[in-house]
Formats: sequence, structure tokens, C-alpha cells
Amino acid sequence: MTNLDQFESVFRSAAKPVFHFEEVRLERILVVSDLPTGAAEGFGRAVRELLAGVHGEIAWETLDGGEFASQGELLAAVERARPDLVCSYRNLHSDGWRWPHSLGEYLDVLTQVAEAPVLVCPHPEEMPPERFAERGTDRVMAVTDHLAGDQALVNWAVRIAEDDALLLLTHVEDQRAFERTIEVISKIPALDTEVARRTIREQLLKEPHDYIESCREGLRRAGARVKVHEVVTMGHRLADYKRLVAEHEVDVLVLHTRDDDQMAMHGLAHPIAVELRDIPLLLL
Repeated sequence: MTNLDQFESVFRSAAKPVFHFEEVRLERILVVSDLPTGAAEGFGRAVRELLAGVHGEIAWETLDGGEFASQGELLAAVERARPDLVCSYRNLHSDGWRWPHSLGEYLDVLTQVAEAPVLVCPHPEEMPPERFAERGTDRVMAVTDHLAGDQALVNWAVRIAEDDALLLLTHVEDQRAFERTIEVISKIPALDTEVARRTIREQLLKEPHDYIESCREGLRRAGARVKVHEVVTMGHRLADYKRLVAEHEVDVLVLHTRDDDQMAMHGLAHPIAVELRDIPLLLL
């Protein structure tokens, strides 16, 4: 490696993304269900109880099952309401909740098209709304495969968390992808495989660690009343996230679902959203 290459590597290593706290606007919330009016209002009360610790004056609106009969009608109703957040559950107008393989066609479209984030709660037939509602939001986990620089994810997680909540900022690096990279490196005689294994692993984990430290400092300066807990590791991602949710008794999981390069749900978000069915998921 030339001196210029060494200097460039050191310079790039020192360039770190820095978290900037921004207050998330949350003034209008639309609750969507496929239930009759009375039951829809009951689900809406459960969502309000879940988010009771969220600060600020919030205008609530409920959309019941008789007010839309297609994805287009639902999207039009959401556009008219112009909410900052939509709250609903998977498998609207469907009995697909019996087979845990998708969010259902309404949520698949809503989470990708609507401008507002969508809070996906457990289906009322799978879990009575009061069960998730009583848990509140004192344990919120933000999940991404690229945590560094992901400010919106962290800011939304803080926005929905109660005062003094535990905010878990998590990053699980894909062990299998890492091993595949090392396998390729092992076939190149000019490269030291063990040095590559050690240094690449360290750098992969160092970047999200440094960003979480930036988040902790930025939130402290902003006076955000959350306790930041870091989880940075290498593993099998979906299995590890499911384990972490259970271990930390997470109340709400926050993750990105949109990708500028595709119309379908982004990366790891889809399997997480499909398989984690017993806690609310905030999909950005």
C-alpha cells in the first residue's frame, strides 16, 4: 500500500456520520381498521392508550371498515386526512391473519405509498388490543442494517417513546455475508486472510458503534428523556432481532420499509414485519 493509500484510508476512517436530533411532527393520527364503527372506536382507544406517553396535542381520527372497500379508496382517505402517522393492523378486509405469511394487500400498498409512517399493531383476532395497549412505549427498539447516519429512524423512535424509556439502538451485521467476503479474500494470495477477517470485522462493528455514541450525545444535548442502550453484533439478523425483541421485552419496533431503488418493501424489513406479529411495528 502506498503512502497516499494509507493517508486516504486514515482520512476515510476519521470521517464519521454525526447524528442530528430533530423534533418529529406528530399532530394528526389516523387509525384505520376494517371493523364496524363501535369496534373500530375501541381499537382506536387501545392505540391512544399505547401512545399515551407521547407528548403534545394530537388530533385523532378513526376510519372504520365501512369507509373503504379497496386499496385505492383507503389511499384516498389517508390522503384526505393528511395524518402524520397512520395506525392499523395487518390483513385488513381479509382472513389472512390466520396464515402468518404477509401484511396483506392493503398494508403492503399503504406502507409503500402513504407519505406518513404506519404503526402496524397485532391483529385484533390474534391479540386483544388492550393487551398491547397496556404495555405502553417504555421499551422502543430501532432496527436497521445500516444504522450509521439513519437519523429519521432514531428521531421517530424517540418521538414515540415515553419519558425515561429505554431506547435500544440495534445493528446486527450479517455473519453469512461476512463469511462469504472472507472466503473470497482467502482465494487471493496477495491478501492476508486473518488480517482481513480481524480488521474488516472491527470496522463493520465500529461504524454503527460510533454512530450510536453520536446518537447518545446528540440526544443528551437535546434533553431527550430516553436511556440509550447499544446492541451492535454480528449474527443471523432476523433470528437475532427476534431474540433481542424477546430478551429486552420490546414494546415497539421501529424500522425502515422504503427503498428508493425498488417498489417492494426494503431489505430485512419484510421478513421482520411478517414474522414479528405480537408487538406494534412502526414502519417508516
